[in-house]
Order: sequence, then C-alpha cells, then structure tokens
Amino acid sequence: MRDLWTAPAVPRPLSLPPPWQAGATRRPGRRWPLPLLVSVLLAAMAFAMVTTAVRQTPTIDEPVYVGAGAEYTHEHRLRHNPEHPPLGKLLIGAGVAFADPCLDPSFTGKQGAVGRHLLYETGNDPWRLMLWARLPVIALTLLFGLVVFAFARELAGSAGALAALALYCFSPDVVAHGSLATLDVPAAGIVLTSAWLLWRARRGPRLYVPLAGVALGAALATKMSTLPAVPVLMVLAAVSVWHASEGGRRLVRAAAGAGVVALAAVAVVWATYLMVDPRLRWTPEQHVPTVRGLRGVLVEALPFPEAYRDGMRVQFGLENRPWQGFLFGRLYSGSLWYYLPAALLVKTPLGMLALWAAGAVVVVAVRRLRPAAPYVLAPPLVLLTAAMHGARDFGTRYAVFLPLFLAVAAGCVLVVRRRWLSAGVGVLVAFVAVSSLRTYPYYLPYSNEVFGGPGRTREFLHDSNVDWGQDLGRLAQRLRERYPGERVWLVYKGSGVPSFYGIRAGDPRRVPAGDVRGVLVVSDSAAAKATGRLAELIGSSRPVDDVGHSITIYRR
Repeated sequence: MRDLWTAPAVPRPLSLPPPWQAGATRRPGRRWPLPLLVSVLLAAMAFAMVTTAVRQTPTIDEPVYVGAGAEYTHEHRLRHNPEHPPLGKLLIGAGVAFADPCLDPSFTGKQGAVGRHLLYETGNDPWRLMLWARLPVIALTLLFGLVVFAFARELAGSAGALAALALYCFSPDVVAHGSLATLDVPAAGIVLTSAWLLWRARRGPRLYVPLAGVALGAALATKMSTLPAVPVLMVLAAVSVWHASEGGRRLVRAAAGAGVVALAAVAVVWATYLMVDPRLRWTPEQHVPTVRGLRGVLVEALPFPEAYRDGMRVQFGLENRPWQGFLFGRLYSGSLWYYLPAALLVKTPLGMLALWAAGAVVVVAVRRLRPAAPYVLAPPLVLLTAAMHGARDFGTRYAVFLPLFLAVAAGCVLVVRRRWLSAGVGVLVAFVAVSSLRTYPYYLPYSNEVFGGPGRTREFLHDSNVDWGQDLGRLAQRLRERYPGERVWLVYKGSGVPSFYGIRAGDPRRVPAGDVRGVLVVSDSAAAKATGRLAELIGSSRPVDDVGHSITIYRR
C-alpha cells in the first residue's frame, strides 16, 4: 500500500518552514497569545448564536428537519424529507433527544405537519425543543471556525489565521444560519474540511486522503447541493497524491487517491442511511416525480441508496416549479442567474467583500500560495456556479460556503509584507466586526451600510434574506406591550403557530377590505410578494412599527 501511495518524502531542513508557510514565520521576540485570541473570537460567536437562537421562533424549514430528525433517531425509519439526506437531521435529532420530548409515532401527516405536531401539539415546550435542536448545529459551526483558522494558519501564519477566523466569526450569514437547526452551514463546513484535508494530503496522503473522502461523504449525506463538489475534490485528491509521490507510478497513485476519496464518500452515505434504518426500508410519503433525460441518467448512476436517488428526483422536481423571486424591489417569476451575486453584495459586510477580493487575488498571484489556490477557490467557485443556475432565488444561504472558503483566502492577504497592508486589513476586519455587532441580534435581515442596514433589507430582498418566520415570538410580545386589546389582522409567512404565542388574529384576505380595521401585521416576505387584495390593504395602510426588521405593523 505504501508503494502505491507515496515514495519517501524528501526531508526538509528543520530551520526552514514548508513552502506554504514561507514568509509567515513569527518575528523574533514577538508572540501572539493565540489560544486566548482564538477563544475570545469563538466565545463571541457562540454568545451571538446562542442568544439569537433562544429568541427566535421556528423558521420555515426548521420544523421539517426537527420532525424528520426525531423520526430518524427515535423510530429508525426513513419516511419524510427525502430531498435532504439524513446526516444533518440525525445531528438535529440528537439535540432533540436531549430535550426528552413527548413523541407521537401514530401521527400521520406531511413532513411539515409532523414537525409542527411535535412542537405545538404534543405537550412539548417549542422554545426549549428548538434550542436543543439548534445547539448541535451551533457547536458544529464553532468547530468549523477552528478549521478556518487551521487552514489559514498553514497558508498565511498566525496573523492571517486570526484575520480569517475574525471574518468567519463576524459573518452575519454564518452567525444567522449557524444558529438554526438547518443544513446549510453544516454542509458548507464539511466541504471546507474536506478541501483542507486534501491540502494536508500533499504531505501525508495515506492519512489525509481517506479522511477527506469521509468528510466529502459527510457533506453528501447532509445536503445534495454539495454533489457538484465531488469531481473537484476528486481532482484535488489526485493532485495532492501526485505532489506527494515520486517515480514512474505517480499517475497510478494519483488515480488511486481520487478513487479512495470517491469510495470513502460512497461508504459514508450508505452508512448514514444504515444508521437510520439497518434494513433500509423506504416508502416515500410524498410524490416522487419521474426524471428523464440527462438528469434521469445521472440519478440512476448514483451509487447511493434508493432513498437518496428519490431525494434527487424530488429536488429536480422542485427545480421545475415556477418559483417567484424578489430582487431590488422587483417581483419576478423564474430565476435570475445573477441573483446570488447581487444578494451577496447586499448581505455581505463591505470590509469582508474587499478582503474576499484581495484574498482571491493574492492566493492566485503570490507564487508560494499558488499551489493552494485550487483548494481554496475551486470548490466555492463550482458550488456558486451550480447554485446560480438553481430555480430558487430564496437567499444567500445557498452560497453560505463563500464566507468559509473566502475567509481563508482573505487571511492570505497578510502574506504580502507591507506595513500599510497589514494596517488596512486590521481596519477592514474591525469594520466588519462593527457592522456585524450593530445588527445583533437580527442577523437574518442583515444588509451592509450601502443598502441601509437591516432596517431596509426588505426593500431589496425577501425570504431567508429577511424574513423566514423567525420573529413570531417577538411579535407576540410587541402586541401585548403596545397594542393590548386591539383588533389584529395577520398575514404571517412561517412555520410557527401564532395562537400558541397568544396571538389572536384574523386573515385580512378573507373579509371585505372595509372590515379590516385596527392593526394589520404583515411578514415582510409576504409583503414583497403581495398582489391583489393584500397589496391594496398594505397600500391603504400606514406603517407604524417594525418587529425584528422582518415583520411590519400597519395601522388602519
């Protein structure tokens, strides 16, 4: 096996750093209290995520994952939510299990109803249950911060690693989605981990290539949108093994490295489904569309369980729906290829955008960093291209891998030894931190200063960019404090149950417009897509209050 993988490495002088750390050594007599600074940054991130999580009601997707996760861990059956593989939901389900919830295995309903039944109809405390469901994702998000730090430190040294970690910890998108029981941040972080392990495989392929394959499999077992990264990471595995090898069998060893990554990934996906149900019983509870053409061939070729392939069919079916999008005040049908880049311009701190661009240039332009460029830039570029061609323009969460990979790239700016550049990086990181702290605890509706901050994000974007149903609890408190006893009309876009939080409201769309008097409450995502009766009601009402920058209260 050793002959196949590597030839003996050429020893390097102990006094010289490896090439990827050249220029990143510490100056004599200067020491950074690295553990303390890393701990402070991660502690600040943990505080932001936990204190945000405890105040947010379930977002649109969370009850689906919570219900499916509880079903997987307690009943060991694959039934709901096939469009996402089980691993991330098993993690969420493990958190739910710690809450010791009351379960109702006899309940039969669609996947969204299962989650709402668990949260609101079985005697459980939804606040407590949602916090426990979110805590594993929060913990995993913090661990990915260590991956960002380690990756950047190998490329740019301690100062660059701290800058990268700071950008990660203060990313509003990462904090927002890392504090929810959803799958976007876990999938993105695991892809980053796989790329980092493949970078390390340039020195030790026998250990790191299989580990990278396991990480890739974990990503595939968390979210199917990571599939476009498979060929990229297989090529990177081949490159790493080629670099670590000598002699005439380098091509064979490189091909073997790519094969090991693929086999390990497939094994992890199968193992994940077997963890849920060792007998792999699969009877879909929802319609599974027939997929033809090239997509159908792709689905049939996947070496995964039938439940996974059915999940792919469901995903392709969702891509064929006529979704609506909202960008810069324009409501449209279908999708726009430039939606994600435009949304990222709104949702990313200005200093972070500048450092992302500078980091990408430095990684490509600086000779000693150039070997790392494919590992840092190729996976997010391929994933972003795939996401841009998707049919659902619902939010930057579909590109949440960018703050992870590009934080590593941004840290590499400090490899360029210019005093003014170091000062500039420090100023930009501080600007990012201030911008992020100013939006606390409203991270989901964040937008940068050019676009007016979180209070104006609703003018440019909708859905998970602004209002994902997270502020129902805050709305209930606001109505009790400022509008007691008044008639309330509500158009809420979310998965929470308003009556559970004490909100007694009617639907203004079901009565004559003249009867809608008092307080009109509309989720900003619903307002962005309002037509007909609702648009007339909003147009003839006066906005008087705002809840969490995601729900607007009007007076009629």
